[in-house]
Amino acid sequence: MDERKKQVLHAIITDYIETAEPVGSRAVAKKSGLGVSPATIRNEMSDLEELGYIEQPHTSAGRKPSDKGYRYYVDYLMQKEQLAPFEAEFIRQSLSEHFSEMDLLMQRCCQMISRLTNYTALVALNTQQHKVIESVRLVSLNERQLLLVAVLKGGEVKNRLIRLRESVNPDQLLSLERFLRQNLTGADVGKLELTVLNELLAAFSQQQSVLRRSLELFNDFFAPHLGERFFSYGTHNMLSQPEFKDYDKLKSIIGALEEDDVLRSLLENKAADGKTSVAIGKELGEEDMQECSIVTAPYDMGNDAQGVIGLIGPTRMSYQKAVPLLEFMAQILSELHRKD
Repeated sequence: MDERKKQVLHAIITDYIETAEPVGSRAVAKKSGLGVSPATIRNEMSDLEELGYIEQPHTSAGRKPSDKGYRYYVDYLMQKEQLAPFEAEFIRQSLSEHFSEMDLLMQRCCQMISRLTNYTALVALNTQQHKVIESVRLVSLNERQLLLVAVLKGGEVKNRLIRLRESVNPDQLLSLERFLRQNLTGADVGKLELTVLNELLAAFSQQQSVLRRSLELFNDFFAPHLGERFFSYGTHNMLSQPEFKDYDKLKSIIGALEEDDVLRSLLENKAADGKTSVAIGKELGEEDMQECSIVTAPYDMGNDAQGVIGLIGPTRMSYQKAVPLLEFMAQILSELHRKD
């Protein structure tokens, strides 16, 4: 893309983010500072539309960015707007005051992000990341009850009760325990999925009902990986977004935002590489949220655990403000955990 097309695309996106109205060539000519006529701008806009970076929503002359246009903007054109010093100090002080109470801290974090952006804020704590199973035990409590015990690296212990339909003799119990220990000791719980556990089940024929329940309980122990503690705030902010005035569209989006499993999945998938991430429109992988975007930023909780903060808004999100805000929040949260 040549320089003039980049400037035209930048002008269209920044204007549309601000107004939520299709942008015409005269507005671009005035705001872009290119010093060319509206006719020249129209030619550039026509090329950008043909390339898929902008689209014409109605028969009017105005254009709006496409998901492809937003992606190009975020990756190559966007200039982050840094927080003002007083905003940064306010955030730092507010989070520090609540750090001793984790739930209150997470709630406060969500509220601050949401109110500063007018979008929906999310926080999830991935307390299982990179934890390794050190040992597995099956303890007989009586003829019809077993206790499944897993010890993680660092000393954390998890246990679940298994109720049996049939009794298990000591030899069978020993064989089952040996099988679990051989296949699960040393496993990273962040990679332990039910599909893997089912493969283990298929490899072992003796006392399958007991083993199946054991493996199901292992899945309960560790999945979903971001699901142990989860917070959200600001779903109602979608009501104020002009592109969601259509009731049916808004109903679908609000419905998705009220599903914790959907939000956990978005955070888990987009934060998988440990870096700040922006997913736009169809990239979210949720049919009801194809007109939304999500920005996520991970932060370090110490002890090989990671948290993720996220922000969901329309694709017309103010990315240049949202990205540096989440990165700053993640930085502060990481600093607070390192001091703890």
